[in-house]
Amino acid sequence: MSSNRDLISLLSGTELFGGLAADELEACAAAFREIRFDRGAMLFTRGDPGMHLYVIREGRVRLAVATEQGRELSFRHAGPGDLFGEIAAIDGETRSADATALTDVVAYSLERSAFRALWAARPGISAGVIAFLCRRLRETTVQLETIALYPLEVRVARFLLLALGNRMAEPGKRVPLDLGFSQSELAQLLGATRPKVNTALGALESAGAVKRTLDRLFLDPIKLAQIARQDEL
Repeated sequence: MSSNRDLISLLSGTELFGGLAADELEACAAAFREIRFDRGAMLFTRGDPGMHLYVIREGRVRLAVATEQGRELSFRHAGPGDLFGEIAAIDGETRSADATALTDVVAYSLERSAFRALWAARPGISAGVIAFLCRRLRETTVQLETIALYPLEVRVARFLLLALGNRMAEPGKRVPLDLGFSQSELAQLLGATRPKVNTALGALESAGAVKRTLDRLFLDPIKLAQIARQDEL
């Protein structure tokens, strides 16, 4: 019973299920099943049938696309509370990306036919799907705009601000941040190379917005925000 309440709480914080009424959340939670993946496991690859959508309880999953020559671009990391695999579950097509467990992962999966049955029976879920897809489209537009139009220091500053969320620092202090993945992963997410990201972090450090240690970053949100907005001024 406790695990069901935990799942309902998890779903209520997601973009897709967050706006549902209590009875709709309970119906959705009853259809999910817990699933685990080891670090490094390939959850699915591009072109696979999209039979499930997932919500993460613990761990991190990389979503990426790769060329036949082996070049890879990570476009998103999914962490606790995040949904992934939802596009194929919604439109019935094959997977559009690869999904790899960056850590050990505990997640809940919802089979496509069960999702579509819930969707058909409950109008609130249909409205949630439409709103969710609109948000994802807006996020993708912003991501492409950022990669195409802004210098790398600005892109890094914006990414770090998003990673901080609502955490703020006391005057004269910085906020610690453990990204949970390597600088190479960060470079893939930003559409850059690792050396260039390292140079951009160095520029942010020189500006006083970032301080680097061996295992984490210490961020000044105010200075990061100033750098993130510099091309808008």
